[in-house]
Amino acid sequence: MGTKRMKKICTPNNLNLKLLFFSLFSLSIFLLILRFFSSIFFLNIPQDSIKCLQLQDDQEIPNSPIIINNPNPSPRNQSSPPQLMLLAEILKQKEIIKIGLVNFTEEEQEAWDQLGETSLIRYDPVGEKVRWEDLFPEWINEERWPLPRCPEIPMPAFEEHGELDMVVSRIPCGSGEKRKGVRDVLRLQVNLVVANLVARIGGRKREDGGVGNRPVYAVFIGACGPMWEIFRCDDLFRHEGDLWIFKPDLQRLKHKVQMPVGTCRLALPYVKQGDGRIRYEFSKLGNPIDNPREAYVTILHSSEAYVCGAIALAQSIILTKSTKDLILLADKSITKKSKRALIASGWKIKYIERIQNPFAEKDAYNEWNYSKLRLWQLTDYDKVIFIDSDLIVLKNMDDFFGNSQLSAVGNDNIVFNSGVMLIEPSECMFEMLMKKRYTLASYNGGDQGFLNEAFTWWHRWPKTLNYLKIFYDHVDEIERVLPRSIYAVHYLGLKPWMCYRDYDCNWDVLDHHIYASDSAHRRWWQVYDAMPRRLRAFCGLSRFMDSNLQMQRALAKNAKLSDGHWKIKVRDPRRHRLKEV
Repeated sequence: MGTKRMKKICTPNNLNLKLLFFSLFSLSIFLLILRFFSSIFFLNIPQDSIKCLQLQDDQEIPNSPIIINNPNPSPRNQSSPPQLMLLAEILKQKEIIKIGLVNFTEEEQEAWDQLGETSLIRYDPVGEKVRWEDLFPEWINEERWPLPRCPEIPMPAFEEHGELDMVVSRIPCGSGEKRKGVRDVLRLQVNLVVANLVARIGGRKREDGGVGNRPVYAVFIGACGPMWEIFRCDDLFRHEGDLWIFKPDLQRLKHKVQMPVGTCRLALPYVKQGDGRIRYEFSKLGNPIDNPREAYVTILHSSEAYVCGAIALAQSIILTKSTKDLILLADKSITKKSKRALIASGWKIKYIERIQNPFAEKDAYNEWNYSKLRLWQLTDYDKVIFIDSDLIVLKNMDDFFGNSQLSAVGNDNIVFNSGVMLIEPSECMFEMLMKKRYTLASYNGGDQGFLNEAFTWWHRWPKTLNYLKIFYDHVDEIERVLPRSIYAVHYLGLKPWMCYRDYDCNWDVLDHHIYASDSAHRRWWQVYDAMPRRLRAFCGLSRFMDSNLQMQRALAKNAKLSDGHWKIKVRDPRRHRLKEV
């Protein structure tokens, strides 16, 4: 939505008609706000009784002590005066309610004056030429100075605004495609304006001399609601229809607004070094959580094909001297014998029920890959970094827990790769994602495509944190050597334990050459060699795997593939101990 559309919103053609309509609409919102403030000032509901409500209009509202339309009001509610009298009591308890209005006109402001002292939050709309792709480019320079800049998203002059009790915003929804996440620049701007305003105003000391920082409520009006990537569902205080009221965790919100406006910049503080390269300054990230509980997590379900990979992953993390917990989510397909080995390798196992992809065909490879959504149920932890079990970690990654949800490495176009990502567990977020399974379409049929529609606003990590083993333009083996700066390597294509250790068997399949790297292959086997012998047995070759590898070598020889790897004599000792399964 460009500037022209914004002008249409802000300059009505028929002022009288619009004022009449808006007055009726404002009255309904007004009544809801009254109920909200009556809870705050009179009911004294304890915070631990406030439960997160469901997030979509078509979801059922669970039983909760703060249901807005309470069919069985308490005696106190029964004796309460009419709504206008209740407003008078609220204003008597607190002399004035100060409201900041975002994305409203002066004419519309008048309808809100009856609720309290209002002020328009003024800012310039984002340039009409700024597209979502400009904020979320496919590639940026991550390594050398100067690093790229993001397009400007104008903000208000925050210093001009004093105390506020709440910030009310009307949310534009854009013109998104059906079953796709909303990617609208103006919607992002409004959410960032509200977030920055609440974070700054809410962090100020009270002007009345009260103890502690003053709370500020964020109120959103609009069918598409707020951006859940910015305003956490755990902070949702009330929701009814097109009205959403949040009492944000200010420390978390302040941390969130430190992030760049998009993936046009790395979501890490950095300094320039003498050679023109950059160094990350993790200490400047801070952490909004005291003594955070953090863990690395992987998932195994539906088969044991990746048990070896998970063992190698745990061992590689331990070799980096990480201090974080290692959690493995496993379903009933993983045998007791394998579970004992996984525990011995360093994992703590939590058992899960698989989650079906509602759009996958029965017995398809992606039928159960939405099981990754179980990550959000790990509420014993404040943050987790998920790592697919076809990766190994080469350098300590613990500092990256300082980032916010959802942080990941770019994949292509505007999307991230879900093989390594930081998320913040939350039961209400899990419930929302489960509901959205049926309304959001995955662009690739898998969890990665789905999560990219659920989290359209994400934070870019350097590609070295999830180095995708893929090489285009027919580069030679010299250019396929792993850089020293890599934190973790992601083994796309045929996996190392499924090949002979002598060379990367992706060389034996022409259309897999893009995944082939003997350097990366050797690095995985170094982790294997460092394992205890009892764990190596879970990375053995089966007769079927050996037969398949021999067939691929024969086809490569017949095709006389120019790389010549099919000429290498196989000495992999696992061939002498082939498994029957």
